[in-house]
Amino acid sequence: MSDHAAWLAEAVDKATAEVREREREIIVRLVRAAEFRDPETGSHIQRMAAYSRLIAERLGLPLAEQEIILAAAPMHDVGKLGTPDHILLKPGKLTPEEFEIMKEHARKGYEILADSNSRMLQVAAIIALSHHEKFDGSGYPGGLRGEDIPLYGRIVAVADVFDALTSARPYKPAWTLERAVEFMQDNRDKHFDPACLDAFLGAWDDVLAIRERYADDPADMGEV
Repeated sequence: MSDHAAWLAEAVDKATAEVREREREIIVRLVRAAEFRDPETGSHIQRMAAYSRLIAERLGLPLAEQEIILAAAPMHDVGKLGTPDHILLKPGKLTPEEFEIMKEHARKGYEILADSNSRMLQVAAIIALSHHEKFDGSGYPGGLRGEDIPLYGRIVAVADVFDALTSARPYKPAWTLERAVEFMQDNRDKHFDPACLDAFLGAWDDVLAIRERYADDPADMGEV
Protein backbone atom coordinates (compact mmCIF):
# COMPACT_ATOMS: atom_id res chain seq x y z
CA MET A 1 0.00 0.00 0.00
CA SER A 2 2.83 2.35 0.88
CA ASP A 3 4.57 1.68 -2.45
CA HIS A 4 1.31 2.18 -4.35
CA ALA A 5 0.64 5.50 -2.59
CA ALA A 6 4.16 6.69 -3.40
CA TRP A 7 3.77 5.67 -7.04
CA LEU A 8 0.40 7.42 -7.25
CA ALA A 9 1.78 10.62 -5.71
CA GLU A 10 4.69 10.60 -8.16
CA ALA A 11 2.31 10.09 -11.10
CA VAL A 12 0.12 13.00 -9.96
CA ASP A 13 3.14 15.27 -9.54
CA LYS A 14 4.36 14.36 -13.01
CA ALA A 15 0.96 15.01 -14.60
CA THR A 16 0.64 18.33 -12.77
CA ALA A 17 4.11 19.40 -13.94
CA GLU A 18 3.19 18.54 -17.53
CA VAL A 19 0.00 20.62 -17.31
CA ARG A 20 1.90 23.59 -15.91
CA GLU A 21 4.51 23.28 -18.64
CA ARG A 22 1.78 23.36 -21.30
CA GLU A 23 0.28 26.43 -19.65
CA ARG A 24 3.66 28.17 -19.69
CA GLU A 25 4.08 27.29 -23.36
CA ILE A 26 0.70 28.84 -24.16
CA ILE A 27 1.70 32.01 -22.34
CA VAL A 28 5.08 32.20 -24.07
CA ARG A 29 3.46 31.82 -27.49
CA LEU A 30 0.82 34.49 -26.79
CA VAL A 31 3.50 36.86 -25.53
CA ARG A 32 5.54 36.26 -28.68
CA ALA A 33 2.47 37.04 -30.79
CA ALA A 34 1.98 40.31 -28.91
CA GLU A 35 5.66 41.21 -29.34
CA PHE A 36 5.29 41.09 -33.13
CA ARG A 37 3.00 44.13 -32.87
CA ASP A 38 4.21 45.92 -29.74
CA PRO A 39 7.46 47.95 -29.87
CA GLU A 40 8.36 46.90 -26.32
CA THR A 41 11.20 44.38 -26.14
CA GLY A 42 11.25 40.87 -24.78
CA SER A 43 13.72 42.09 -22.17
CA HIS A 44 11.02 44.44 -20.82
CA ILE A 45 8.73 41.45 -20.38
CA GLN A 46 11.39 39.50 -18.50
CA ARG A 47 12.30 42.41 -16.25
CA MET A 48 8.77 43.42 -15.28
CA ALA A 49 7.84 39.80 -14.58
CA ALA A 50 10.93 39.39 -12.36
CA TYR A 51 10.16 42.68 -10.59
CA SER A 52 6.60 41.48 -10.01
CA ARG A 53 7.82 38.25 -8.45
CA LEU A 54 10.25 40.21 -6.29
CA ILE A 55 7.44 42.43 -4.96
CA ALA A 56 5.28 39.38 -4.27
CA GLU A 57 8.14 37.78 -2.35
CA ARG A 58 8.73 40.92 -0.28
CA LEU A 59 5.02 41.11 0.51
CA GLY A 60 5.21 37.59 1.93
CA LEU A 61 3.09 35.81 -0.65
CA PRO A 62 3.52 32.02 -0.75
CA LEU A 63 6.11 30.65 -3.15
CA ALA A 64 3.40 29.14 -5.37
CA GLU A 65 1.78 32.59 -5.77
CA GLN A 66 5.15 34.15 -6.55
CA GLU A 67 5.70 31.63 -9.34
CA ILE A 68 2.20 32.19 -10.75
CA ILE A 69 2.78 35.96 -10.88
CA LEU A 70 6.16 35.43 -12.56
CA ALA A 71 4.49 33.28 -15.23
CA ALA A 72 1.33 35.38 -15.64
CA ALA A 73 2.74 38.93 -15.59
CA PRO A 74 4.15 38.75 -19.15
CA MET A 75 0.54 38.56 -20.40
CA HIS A 76 -0.34 42.00 -19.01
CA ASP A 77 -0.53 43.71 -22.41
CA VAL A 78 -1.73 40.82 -24.58
CA GLY A 79 -4.87 42.84 -25.34
CA LYS A 80 -2.73 45.08 -27.56
CA LEU A 81 -3.19 42.37 -30.17
CA GLY A 82 -6.54 44.09 -30.74
CA THR A 83 -5.17 47.66 -30.91
CA PRO A 84 -4.97 49.20 -34.42
CA ASP A 85 -1.42 49.60 -35.77
CA HIS A 86 -1.77 53.32 -36.41
CA ILE A 87 -2.30 53.80 -32.66
CA LEU A 88 -0.10 51.06 -31.22
CA LEU A 89 2.90 52.01 -33.38
CA LYS A 90 2.42 55.78 -33.41
CA PRO A 91 5.81 57.39 -32.62
CA GLY A 92 4.33 60.55 -31.10
CA LYS A 93 1.82 61.39 -28.39
CA LEU A 94 -1.65 59.93 -28.81
CA THR A 95 -4.64 62.20 -29.20
CA PRO A 96 -7.35 61.92 -26.51
CA GLU A 97 -9.46 59.91 -28.95
CA GLU A 98 -6.57 57.58 -29.77
CA PHE A 99 -5.79 57.11 -26.08
CA GLU A 100 -9.37 56.02 -25.42
CA ILE A 101 -8.92 53.31 -28.06
CA MET A 102 -5.55 52.32 -26.61
CA LYS A 103 -7.11 51.92 -23.15
CA GLU A 104 -9.40 49.21 -24.52
CA HIS A 105 -6.44 46.79 -24.50
CA ALA A 106 -7.01 46.12 -20.78
CA ARG A 107 -10.50 44.72 -21.32
CA LYS A 108 -9.45 42.96 -24.53
CA GLY A 109 -6.63 41.21 -22.68
CA TYR A 110 -9.07 40.09 -20.03
CA GLU A 111 -11.47 38.75 -22.67
CA ILE A 112 -8.66 36.77 -24.32
CA LEU A 113 -7.57 35.15 -21.04
CA ALA A 114 -10.76 34.91 -18.95
CA ASP A 115 -12.93 31.84 -18.33
CA SER A 116 -10.00 29.42 -18.26
CA ASN A 117 -9.76 26.52 -15.84
CA SER A 118 -6.05 27.29 -15.52
CA ARG A 119 -5.13 29.18 -12.35
CA MET A 120 -2.21 30.74 -14.21
CA LEU A 121 -4.42 32.11 -16.99
CA GLN A 122 -7.01 33.27 -14.46
CA VAL A 123 -4.31 35.36 -12.75
CA ALA A 124 -3.08 36.62 -16.12
CA ALA A 125 -6.63 37.76 -16.93
CA ILE A 126 -6.86 39.68 -13.65
CA ILE A 127 -3.49 41.32 -14.31
CA ALA A 128 -4.44 42.28 -17.87
CA LEU A 129 -7.62 43.94 -16.64
CA SER A 130 -6.28 45.71 -13.56
CA HIS A 131 -2.65 46.74 -14.06
CA HIS A 132 -3.62 50.22 -15.32
CA GLU A 133 -5.84 50.95 -12.34
CA LYS A 134 -4.42 53.58 -9.94
CA PHE A 135 -4.53 53.57 -6.17
CA ASP A 136 -6.42 56.88 -6.04
CA GLY A 137 -9.12 55.67 -8.44
CA SER A 138 -7.98 57.66 -11.47
CA GLY A 139 -6.88 54.66 -13.54
CA TYR A 140 -8.68 52.50 -16.09
CA PRO A 141 -10.73 50.61 -17.16
CA GLY A 142 -12.78 50.39 -13.95
CA GLY A 143 -11.63 53.43 -11.97
CA LEU A 144 -11.02 51.11 -9.01
CA ARG A 145 -9.52 52.57 -5.83
CA GLY A 146 -7.15 51.25 -3.17
CA GLU A 147 -7.55 47.62 -2.19
CA ASP A 148 -10.53 47.25 -4.51
CA ILE A 149 -7.81 46.83 -7.15
CA PRO A 150 -6.69 43.17 -7.17
CA LEU A 151 -3.31 42.71 -5.50
CA TYR A 152 -1.90 41.20 -8.69
CA GLY A 153 -2.72 44.40 -10.57
CA ARG A 154 -1.23 46.60 -7.84
CA ILE A 155 1.99 44.58 -7.93
CA VAL A 156 2.35 44.62 -11.71
CA ALA A 157 1.56 48.37 -11.88
CA VAL A 158 4.73 49.13 -9.91
CA ALA A 159 6.88 46.72 -11.91
CA ASP A 160 5.53 47.77 -15.31
CA VAL A 161 5.73 51.54 -14.80
CA PHE A 162 9.24 51.42 -13.38
CA ASP A 163 10.53 49.41 -16.31
CA ALA A 164 8.66 51.53 -18.85
CA LEU A 165 10.19 54.70 -17.41
CA THR A 166 13.74 53.34 -17.32
CA SER A 167 13.63 51.75 -20.79
CA ALA A 168 14.26 53.42 -24.13
CA ARG A 169 11.38 53.47 -26.58
CA PRO A 170 11.09 54.68 -30.19
CA TYR A 171 9.26 57.75 -28.86
CA LYS A 172 11.45 58.50 -25.79
CA PRO A 173 14.87 57.90 -24.21
CA ALA A 174 15.16 56.03 -20.92
CA TRP A 175 14.86 57.93 -17.66
CA THR A 176 17.64 57.68 -15.10
CA LEU A 177 16.98 55.46 -12.12
CA GLU A 178 16.97 58.49 -9.83
CA ARG A 179 14.36 60.32 -11.88
CA ALA A 180 12.16 57.21 -12.10
CA VAL A 181 12.32 56.55 -8.35
CA GLU A 182 11.50 60.20 -7.59
CA PHE A 183 8.48 60.00 -9.90
CA MET A 184 7.23 56.83 -8.28
CA GLN A 185 7.68 58.16 -4.76
CA ASP A 186 5.79 61.31 -5.78
CA ASN A 187 2.94 59.04 -6.93
CA ARG A 188 2.78 56.99 -3.75
CA ASP A 189 -0.89 56.73 -2.71
CA LYS A 190 -1.84 58.17 -6.12
CA HIS A 191 -0.79 55.72 -8.81
CA PHE A 192 0.88 53.11 -6.60
CA ASP A 193 -0.09 51.00 -3.62
CA PRO A 194 2.34 52.17 -0.89
CA ALA A 195 2.93 48.61 0.32
CA CYS A 196 3.85 47.38 -3.17
CA LEU A 197 6.07 50.40 -3.81
CA ASP A 198 7.86 49.98 -0.48
CA ALA A 199 8.39 46.28 -1.20
CA PHE A 200 9.94 47.14 -4.56
CA LEU A 201 12.20 49.95 -3.35
CA GLY A 202 13.14 47.94 -0.26
CA ALA A 203 14.76 45.31 -2.47
CA TRP A 204 16.83 47.77 -4.50
CA ASP A 205 19.93 45.56 -4.82
CA ASP A 206 17.72 42.82 -6.29
CA VAL A 207 16.11 45.34 -8.65
CA LEU A 208 19.53 46.35 -9.97
CA ALA A 209 20.52 42.70 -10.37
CA ILE A 210 17.38 42.03 -12.45
CA ARG A 211 18.11 45.09 -14.62
CA GLU A 212 21.60 43.80 -15.28
CA ARG A 213 20.52 40.21 -15.91
CA TYR A 214 17.88 41.20 -18.49
CA ALA A 215 19.54 44.28 -19.94
CA ASP A 216 18.52 45.61 -23.34
CA ASP A 217 21.00 45.90 -26.17
CA PRO A 218 23.09 48.99 -25.27
CA ALA A 219 22.64 50.27 -28.82
CA ASP A 220 18.89 50.60 -28.15
CA MET A 221 19.20 52.43 -24.84
CA GLY A 222 19.73 56.04 -23.82
CA GLU A 223 19.15 57.92 -20.60
CA VAL A 224 18.14 61.49 -19.77
